[in-house]
Amino acid sequence: MSKPKTNTQEMETDYAILVDDVTMIFNIASENLTSLKEYFIKLIRRELFFKEFLAVDSVSLKVKRGDVYGIVGTNGSGKSTLLKMVAGVLEPSRGSVQIDGIIAPLIELGAGFDAELTARENIYLNGSLLGYSKDFIHAHFDEIVDFAELWDFLDMPLKNYSSGMVARIAFAIATVIVPDILIVDETLSVGDMFFQEKCENRINALINDHHTTVLFVSHSIDQVERLCKNAIWIEKGKMRMQGDAKTVCEAYRNSQ
Repeated sequence: MSKPKTNTQEMETDYAILVDDVTMIFNIASENLTSLKEYFIKLIRRELFFKEFLAVDSVSLKVKRGDVYGIVGTNGSGKSTLLKMVAGVLEPSRGSVQIDGIIAPLIELGAGFDAELTARENIYLNGSLLGYSKDFIHAHFDEIVDFAELWDFLDMPLKNYSSGMVARIAFAIATVIVPDILIVDETLSVGDMFFQEKCENRINALINDHHTTVLFVSHSIDQVERLCKNAIWIEKGKMRMQGDAKTVCEAYRNSQ
């Protein structure tokens, strides 16, 4: 669970997320190195060279409080990188991101788990990584396991779980609170159709009952159209289009 970001500029009161002209540049080694030792030898000898990769290029967007905002684009277009900048996982190379509220990021479900530990132990571990106290997890433990429907496998090491079972636990932990902002990256494409429907129902409950602001990425254009009010289309790191979700999704669908 991310804390609100501080910024010297005052947030516009109607907006939960303000992304202003952000750019993300990654430095990629010009050759593949097979060991850390080889990396440092090259570095000391000044034989290591990098090339820049522009993942996101001058993208801006505003998300109003309680809005459900979609991001569409092909694989490698920069969608997940943009979400990580909003979540505070990555710092933009240029530009700024302002957030007003507490974020629950559903990015890379299963990250922060230890495969050797049981599901029971991982609930406490992952909860602590998201900023929850041990007492909070203890108080909501049954709720988490009920949602994940994994009582029969609770004391089994996570390495024996399927990816769908891990996703169930991760989603249940991340959404046990009511966040101000929910960031969803391909969560609903993991697991079986019943789990996907259950996740979508919980997201809808957060939207309708608690007016949670949602930033949503999915390869399913139908899902984006169904859930989102507005959307942005990003291609090769650049914004192609921005506006109401149906119009943006229709233009993206036609381009394919």
